[in-house]
Amino acid sequence: MENTLFDRTFRDGDGKIVLAQMPNLPIIVWLTASLLKLVFTTGEINTGLDVLANGSLFTWAWLELFQGVNYFRRALGLLVLIGILVTKMLVSLP
Repeated sequence: MENTLFDRTFRDGDGKIVLAQMPNLPIIVWLTASLLKLVFTTGEINTGLDVLANGSLFTWAWLELFQGVNYFRRALGLLVLIGILVTKMLVSLP
């Protein structure tokens, strides 16, 4: 099989096109914590869930950036990392 830019961008090591995968632990933790934040809208529990959600999403993005199966997944990890940083910077503005 020819190793084209398309192949490096969208195919994994087995030659399958990979855009989405089964959720792994950091994504499951992020989704659960984010949903629980809708139930606990104030207080220390909400703050803890926010830290947990952001930390697990950061972990997922970091893993995708450095261990993603193709360039698309790595770019997705980079975009999520940038999104987390921009969101946190905008929220902290006066």
